[in-house]
Amino acid sequence: MGLLIAVGPGGAHAVSAGTPTDGRCGDLKETTMTLGGGYMLPSREGQAIAAIGLGITKKTDGESTRDVYSLFEYTIPPQTDGPPPHLHTREDESFICLAGRLDVHLGGEDFVLEHGDYLFLPRDVVHAFRNPYEQESRVISVVSPAGLERYYQALADMPPGPKDISLMKKIMADFGIELQLPPEVGQA
Repeated sequence: MGLLIAVGPGGAHAVSAGTPTDGRCGDLKETTMTLGGGYMLPSREGQAIAAIGLGITKKTDGESTRDVYSLFEYTIPPQTDGPPPHLHTREDESFICLAGRLDVHLGGEDFVLEHGDYLFLPRDVVHAFRNPYEQESRVISVVSPAGLERYYQALADMPPGPKDISLMKKIMADFGIELQLPPEVGQA
């Protein structure tokens, strides 16, 4: 008998196939886990994290990879800017473009990612991304080591309404992420 991954508000967990649930476990049809511990998630499926105004879907995290990496699927709507220029002091990122195009500014250079393109974003290098195009962009982000999922969740857990910039900066600092705004913007 196989195991199923139940994805619900508390995250993902395994249950035996055929186990009755009361609905709190989430949708049991999404993912099947093998006895070997692997699992499959269709495109756009996983745990949605409403953190930075983009579609962030967590596919896997440090709990399942022994803290080696986390993997996300980002959905960037047309005409949408991603986060402001920033750097990560603790992790490297990799982007693989699944659909559309994405402009990425990395360490003073500009790149346009298209379907199948790969870009390595090393730690301690300033980067930002945006989708100025008419089509949605979808990107796989691999983050190593794991931990960025906790940052996204901390942002998602902020109170609703206008965001407290000082609280956001504290959360960023707690996770080794530094804003790199131009001096005239950073003083405002």
